Amino acid sequence: MPPEQLRNFLLIGLCVVGVLLWQAWVQDYRTPAPAPATTAAQPAAPAGAPGSPEATQPRADVPQAPSTGAAASGAPTAPTGTVAESTRPLVDVRTDLVHARIDPIGGTIASLDLLAYPLSLDTPDQSYHLFERAQSNTFIAQSGLIGGSGAPTHHTDFASEQTEYVLAPDGQSLEVRLSWQGEGLAVTRVYTFRRGSYVVDVEMRVRNQTGEPWSGRMYGQFTRNAVSSKGGLFQTYTYTGGVVSGPDKPYEKISFDDMESANLDRSVLGGWAAMIQHYFASAWIPRQDVENHYYTKSVGDERYVLGVITPEQVVAPNSEGTFTLSLFAGPKLQDKMEQAAPNLARTVDYGWLWLIAQPLFWLLQHIHALFGNWGVSIILLTCLVKLVFFYPSAASYKSMAKMRKVQPRMVAIRERYGSDRQRMNQAMMELYKTEKINPLGGCLPIVIQIPVFISLYWVLLESVELRQAPFVFWLKDLSTHDPYFVLPLLMGTTMFIQQRLNPAPPDPMQAKIMMALPIVFTFLFLFFPSGLVLYWFVNNLLSIIQQWVITRKIIGPNG
Repeated sequence: MPPEQLRNFLLIGLCVVGVLLWQAWVQDYRTPAPAPATTAAQPAAPAGAPGSPEATQPRADVPQAPSTGAAASGAPTAPTGTVAESTRPLVDVRTDLVHARIDPIGGTIASLDLLAYPLSLDTPDQSYHLFERAQSNTFIAQSGLIGGSGAPTHHTDFASEQTEYVLAPDGQSLEVRLSWQGEGLAVTRVYTFRRGSYVVDVEMRVRNQTGEPWSGRMYGQFTRNAVSSKGGLFQTYTYTGGVVSGPDKPYEKISFDDMESANLDRSVLGGWAAMIQHYFASAWIPRQDVENHYYTKSVGDERYVLGVITPEQVVAPNSEGTFTLSLFAGPKLQDKMEQAAPNLARTVDYGWLWLIAQPLFWLLQHIHALFGNWGVSIILLTCLVKLVFFYPSAASYKSMAKMRKVQPRMVAIRERYGSDRQRMNQAMMELYKTEKINPLGGCLPIVIQIPVFISLYWVLLESVELRQAPFVFWLKDLSTHDPYFVLPLLMGTTMFIQQRLNPAPPDPMQAKIMMALPIVFTFLFLFFPSGLVLYWFVNNLLSIIQQWVITRKIIGPNG
């Protein structure tokens, strides 16, 4: 392939990458933020209350215990898909990190706000809603028991000891208790919230008063509305949907389309089941030393269930047994997720370039620990990356400077041979050989920087640490675009300066493409996260300085 064609190919590839990333970014931020939960129609009586018809009938969203080697796909009743507010007051729970509301009917966590994460910079007093329950937008965490003697599910009416719990200023943990009494069975549901943690331990303490051994299992599940991940021609680069983990597949996406087409039915050692979204994740985490069962269901009205069932436990007569699950519900902070469960930090999805992205984030995080500003950290990271690629870039700039020096002779060759491309290419190669020029050397910076650029894009897009992180003056959120487009314009200016330092292509069409690139990329970068534009701008500045020095050494100050 001739050098001019190869360079055109790389430039077109870079443009395509820019278009894909731009469309992904615009689509992701075109989606409106979740609205606060609204009150829906209320049922005539609490579903699953003792004595009600639904207490003895299977529900479509209640899992069945897995049989040997497999699980039943669900109860036979027709799903309604309705989600209604409780007729009873919700139990209000507030810690240093979360504000949760628990429905006594079923013990469902009906809402959960992340107090350290404002919904937007314009509404600093309104926390981000991770869980909420509404007809139009539902995402809730449910749990219950599967077993005989009318085991309580997430439809069963529990009694609450009090309606408000607040973590004491000097307290390290907070317990919320709900109780239920059936025929020969008493169950106490205990939620344990801890200071500085996004993990909630959920226990169901079963007192067997039947006179016979009682066996059962605990389940935890998420019920959520389908959230589209498609936008126009390309899909977004942030995933919203289910994820399951196990020893063989530590990170497996289960999309809403997957849940619609088939029910997940799998038993693995350890693992976890999660619903993830941009910046935030929720996961049911069972014990890691036993075999747990994972399942999904479509329950109608574009609502889907993803959950886990723990192994069977037997409670002897007149004794008590404890069933446990842990719930992680919070931001994708990798250190906290690593403490919560193995491989849970992989929900910070850097894509197929994670091998480059993960070290970049590690380095960025350590720089931030020293300087306390993510914008400064990005600038210093750019300098370090540029230092790593200093010698390859220098070789490339030397090649381009030599190409610029012999450009008049290249133009003469092209004019001499006209349309005889074979003889023109032969003459060009002879010129390169005589002047010891590598015609492909100028393409090296593009080839090297594309993976780093994409990897850093993922880091800035996926890392919740940069969400609403300020830099200077008007740049108050490095994860969103520059509101005044100053950085994209500066970046476009540096691209134009770089074009002036490069040798002009002898092909007129290629020259037009090169001249258009700064304009095209300035437009594409208008809606990129300002942190990414900052990286590209600083990288261009460093490249200009390096290339200018090398060019002056080779062709002189007047070249």
